[in-house]
Amino acid sequence: MITFLFWFFLILICYAYAGYTLLLFIINLVLKLFQHGRAADEDIPLPAITIFITAYNEEDYVDRKMQNTLELIYPREKLHILWITDGSTDDTPGKVKKYKQAEHYHLSERRGKVHAMNRGMNYVKTPLVVFSDTNTLLGKNALLVIARLFDNKNVGCVAGEKRIIIQDKDKAVSSGEGIYWKYESLIKQLESNISSSLGAAGELFAIRRELFTPVPEDTILDDFTISLEIAKKGYKIKYSPEAWASENASLNIKEEMKRKVRIASGGIQTMLRMKELLNPFRYGLLSFQYLSHKMLRWTLVPVSFILIFVLNLVLLIQGKDNQYLYFILFIIQLLYYLLVLTGRLLRTRNLKAKIIFLPYYLFIMNYSELSGMIMYFSGKHTALWEKAKRQ
Repeated sequence: MITFLFWFFLILICYAYAGYTLLLFIINLVLKLFQHGRAADEDIPLPAITIFITAYNEEDYVDRKMQNTLELIYPREKLHILWITDGSTDDTPGKVKKYKQAEHYHLSERRGKVHAMNRGMNYVKTPLVVFSDTNTLLGKNALLVIARLFDNKNVGCVAGEKRIIIQDKDKAVSSGEGIYWKYESLIKQLESNISSSLGAAGELFAIRRELFTPVPEDTILDDFTISLEIAKKGYKIKYSPEAWASENASLNIKEEMKRKVRIASGGIQTMLRMKELLNPFRYGLLSFQYLSHKMLRWTLVPVSFILIFVLNLVLLIQGKDNQYLYFILFIIQLLYYLLVLTGRLLRTRNLKAKIIFLPYYLFIMNYSELSGMIMYFSGKHTALWEKAKRQ
């Protein structure tokens, strides 16, 4: 039984981080043999779009965000800008009011981002709405790319690419986060090529206004929930790296962990609320993606790292067959944790070999997943939160 459990958890980790991606890559190669891409028809009129921005105490970013938004390439008469600044106690509402190009609504009461989004959607009149965070900058062609993808009536959501700007502070955070998001972008692109990407990130995603369903106000992962609800309705989530949003990495490991723990807590909440997604007879491929891409990482994978280390040690002590193999696997684990420690010690160094920080970042991710689980089940999670500080 110990041998079986060891190999089960080891294979599970390998599948979650490499096997699933490899499987997607193989399916993509096979599909390319039978599919022929259709060029987007640029003669089709562009639809009206609303850029929806919710902001809580973001006075330092308002001017930069508005400048970036006004520089986007899109017909000005079809571009609407909507700000919701509920609960802000700094000069965020005052700064937004200076811009006559933007529609602005504000409540003094702070009830969280989800309440602000649900309220703000009542003011959206355009067929497409683009959600974007205040501290992110969009590529100039992002809206054009997004609008063209909606030419396909089966597309209900478009997810943009998140790019991390690497600064000079805390190299472990910026390097690790940058590598991780490149890896995530690859998975999303492969999923999108096959059928539909799984969810979207709040830095940049767009939906059809008619498909929006109000989200419970205690929802932690609003972006993932909104996009996944659209996928559940049978529409596709298309991912495009050409529609990108950039933001700075977290200020340091402490701030990154605060963000990761909250995301992990939200993942558990989502999993419990969307149990029906595990029904492959109803949701087909989407169920498989949900299990492989999200659920395993939210639940079994973090625990598996601990278990395979303990089980490997037990197998060595018991003197089971294939001792040489188990010894090698144990040494590999020790080397991994040695690299984690090295990344921790060198986290503020500017190293050319950025990949050295990847084991440390992976460790932080899984530690945060465990912490997020504990936070959620202990009832300490909340939809109200202070954003992680960025560089």
